[in-house]
Amino acid sequence: MQVDTIIVGQGLCGSFLSWQLINAGQSVMVIDANKFNSATKVASGVINPVTGRRIVKTWEIDVLMPYAVEAYQRFGVAIGTSLIQQCNVLDFHATPQNKLAFEERLLKEPDYLTRTDDSVWERFFHINFGIGEINPCWLIQLDALLVGWRKKLMAQNALTETVFKFEDCTISPNGIEWNNLKAKQLIFCDGTDGLSNPYFSLLPFASNKGEALIVSIPDLPRECIYKQGISIVPWKDGLFWIGSTYEWTYQDLNPTQAFRDKTIQQLNNWLKLPYDIVDHLASERPANVERRPFVGCHPIHPNIGILNGMGTKGCSLAPYFAHQLTDYLLEGKPIHPLADVQRFKNILSR
Repeated sequence: MQVDTIIVGQGLCGSFLSWQLINAGQSVMVIDANKFNSATKVASGVINPVTGRRIVKTWEIDVLMPYAVEAYQRFGVAIGTSLIQQCNVLDFHATPQNKLAFEERLLKEPDYLTRTDDSVWERFFHINFGIGEINPCWLIQLDALLVGWRKKLMAQNALTETVFKFEDCTISPNGIEWNNLKAKQLIFCDGTDGLSNPYFSLLPFASNKGEALIVSIPDLPRECIYKQGISIVPWKDGLFWIGSTYEWTYQDLNPTQAFRDKTIQQLNNWLKLPYDIVDHLASERPANVERRPFVGCHPIHPNIGILNGMGTKGCSLAPYFAHQLTDYLLEGKPIHPLADVQRFKNILSR
């Protein structure tokens, strides 16, 4: 069997890249082992245009967010389900300093920050120092995207459910051979497996572990995301996703009692409503030291590429950079210089 491109991984990056390439008339084979705890499956699915304690705009968000909104809408049409909804963040100020920082940024970021009526939320939460609103924010139905696109790929004979093993692959300047499959190029969208990828392991990956509780809160309105240290995010099946941590040193990827206990304590101090814990999730994110994605082709092996390193901003980054990589592969158009993997040419050429 011959295809244009083999894609390793069907997370958010692999899904968007395969969708973009197929839309451009290319044939693909996606190789994915369907891990139950992949980063995309455990992520909250939030696009937030500001970040950090200083509440500054995230990198390139004025370009990334409009593109992402349209891309998720079009992707949803392709798989017959709605994938995106506006779901603004209510930022509950935990300290007077937090409130002051928000008020100061409000003068400088009027596009994304606004005040809200605290009294509306007093019966749901303990409110100490007021609430600010981040608007617009977006919520992506990641599970529906992964499942819906997987069905489409399988219907097109474009998915192989297995672990990709390098010993099964032969790479030469003339093309790629994997088992009985031949392709022009091989693109890795393999998340944290990229740390052990022989072609890209020298990139400055800095993976971290995140955890979340899945909770039933029947009386809490679902039109907003609530944030005060932890975030309460509407989840599938009428539940809420509550998290998340950033652990840089960890023994394994199992959920921890320490996270559960700490999150329960925070909830009890903040939320006035009764709740029930339904599940506890943990996963590893493919972040990197620079907090910029890895996009493009290997400097020595130009038929081997990567779309990875999205970290916690994958929902806003993946659609745009899958599009850029598609344009690069098919038309040679340039990739954003701060995302192009060629910025590590010297390292990857060792």
